[in-house]
Amino acid sequence: MSKVVLISGASSGIGEATARVLAEAGHQVFLGARREDRLAALAAEIGGAHAPLDVTSRESFQSFVDAAVERYGRVDVLVNNAGVMPLSLVESLKVDEWDRMLDVNVRGVLYGIAAVLPRFTDGGHVVNVASIAAHLVVPTAAVYCATKYAVRALSEGLRQERTDLRVTVISPGVTESELADTITEDYATSMMAEYRKIALPASAIGDAIRYAISQPAEVDVNEIVVRPVAQR
Repeated sequence: MSKVVLISGASSGIGEATARVLAEAGHQVFLGARREDRLAALAAEIGGAHAPLDVTSRESFQSFVDAAVERYGRVDVLVNNAGVMPLSLVESLKVDEWDRMLDVNVRGVLYGIAAVLPRFTDGGHVVNVASIAAHLVVPTAAVYCATKYAVRALSEGLRQERTDLRVTVISPGVTESELADTITEDYATSMMAEYRKIALPASAIGDAIRYAISQPAEVDVNEIVVRPVAQR
């Protein structure tokens, strides 16, 4: 059955790949991100629609969801995908980067949930893209991991509150994306360059999301971890 799927952070990486995978599977995709030129090009290519979205603004997320409902008449799935990952040692005290991660990775997820829950008319499905960093902590990633642990906790709490709502956490391992572009600390940059030699294509995460949302209404795929075979 075709679903109306809203995707944040859809202009690149996992968001873009997910949009392509879901559109090919016959779903109606509504794309959101700050880079509207990329959104417009992608939407034209895959037959979707788009609207500007800044996940750090509650008003922007509400407008994004409202625009999707106006276009399609309903919302079936929200993929909370937008995220940033400026890794650094805690002792480097990059507090502005900590704030940015909290704004995008945690508040952005909450704003999406707040905007979409009242719009679900028949159950609905929230897919939150976390990370393998929601399961373990590595050097330079303390704050990033904290945000992703938070996403995982929020998802489980939301799942327990409702018997008519499906909630899925997707936790990618190292994956091709632009996340590493936000790193400003040399130590973390060199570590990530080595790490990304085994990166999965972003479409692998899109496939996992497609699987989760394609299950029967009574089946909730709570969590999927997807990582390269070589990743330890």
